[in-house]
Amino acid sequence: MSSSWITGFSLGLALIVAIGAQNAFVLRQGLRREHVGTIVLFCAASDALLMSAGVGGLGRLIGAAPALAAALTWGGAAFLVVYGLKALWRARRPGALAAGADCGLTRRQALAQAAAFTLLNPHVYLDTVVLVGAVGAQQAAAARPVFVWGAASASLLWFGALGYGARLLAPLFAQPRAWQVLDLLVGATMLVLAAALVF
Repeated sequence: MSSSWITGFSLGLALIVAIGAQNAFVLRQGLRREHVGTIVLFCAASDALLMSAGVGGLGRLIGAAPALAAALTWGGAAFLVVYGLKALWRARRPGALAAGADCGLTRRQALAQAAAFTLLNPHVYLDTVVLVGAVGAQQAAAARPVFVWGAASASLLWFGALGYGARLLAPLFAQPRAWQVLDLLVGATMLVLAAALVF
């Protein structure tokens, strides 16, 4: 295995394994068993594209456009507040929460939310475009695609484990109270992340 692949994989895994809006969404979809494969592939492919763009120089472009960074920050914060409040609202009615509930998301709705968590989150750009891009740009030109593949592999592995591994928690989440606690945690996390973005 090439050292560029290992460097990319290690960096990608270190950056993605953290509590965040995107990870909480993938976990929730995994627990509900709704469009898991679609969501995992979308999130991993988005990361791969953003990492490729970062290694290709997009990070420098974003750094030179403060208005774009501000728009991403405010848009992301607004989305996180709305999603966080919805999660807290769901937690008020624990009896209505179940993995197989009929009120789940359609594939299009799930993809729209995954896109919002991915593209409206400035931290995604910081991790994938700026940080991965900066380290990738230091690789030899011939090694850069291998580095990106390593980082993208970490993303695919993580989202796959999170989305499909959530099934192991299914017995716990057979209880409405567990869904209530999850939604309280998700709601609080989203609001804290929104506040961190703004302040």
